[in-house]
Amino acid sequence: MDPRTGAIEALKRDPETVSLRRSLEVYYGDPAREAAMDAFYARFVRPGDLVFDVGAHVGDRVGSFRRLGARVIAVEPQPPCVRALRAIYARDPGVTVVEAVCGGQAGRIPFNVNSANPTISTASPLFIRAADGAAGWAHERWDERIEVDSVTLDGLIAEHGAPAFVKIDVEGFEDAVLSGLTRPLPALSFEFTTIEREVAQRCLRRLTALGVHAYNVALGDTMALASGQWMSAARMAAYLRSLPHEANSGDVYCVSRSHPRGPD
Repeated sequence: MDPRTGAIEALKRDPETVSLRRSLEVYYGDPAREAAMDAFYARFVRPGDLVFDVGAHVGDRVGSFRRLGARVIAVEPQPPCVRALRAIYARDPGVTVVEAVCGGQAGRIPFNVNSANPTISTASPLFIRAADGAAGWAHERWDERIEVDSVTLDGLIAEHGAPAFVKIDVEGFEDAVLSGLTRPLPALSFEFTTIEREVAQRCLRRLTALGVHAYNVALGDTMALASGQWMSAARMAAYLRSLPHEANSGDVYCVSRSHPRGPD
């Protein structure tokens, strides 16, 4: 039996983490999903690599990166999610949990919690404004605000080393995360949404300035690149602008010339 199973079942019953029950049921216990995730990330992550998971939530990507043999720094500000991460990976010395938002500067910042749907809790007030009245988002409510620590990618690199891959999924705060990075990295991904498209455009401009030269995209949670060929930043920018509102979200994958395998 997977050693995480007991911890996950206990978390579903724990009053401190009961809000995560749906996430734990969706993101754990599906071998086919895990296999697809591992096959997808294997193009970016090798055994022995260091990976930053920024916006780790309940850690399903952490699990994939560990199965691929990487050490993981899991960055997550929500106390229930941090509790879940520390319980699920308590016996794994290859996982370090950092209880913080990743942003443009270190310190303390407000964080907006959606208690009914913690997956979309966010540090971005602009994201909440964009969701207000948007089709498919009208029922969402950010009903609690907490103060959390903030770290930067540069600060994480100074403490833990340079990662081979960074996954950024922080609900409209992706551009703030990248503003705290001042050096090129081999590869990373950032989430985009169609309710706040300019965040992705700012991310593309920032990454281009840092030396990223090739881009691709996965729509939704498909674990498949949408294009058979990697794109320039200009082509990716146009592609994201052209998506219908109903596309909702996805992840842009970005590779610099220092990536050992390059676009494949």
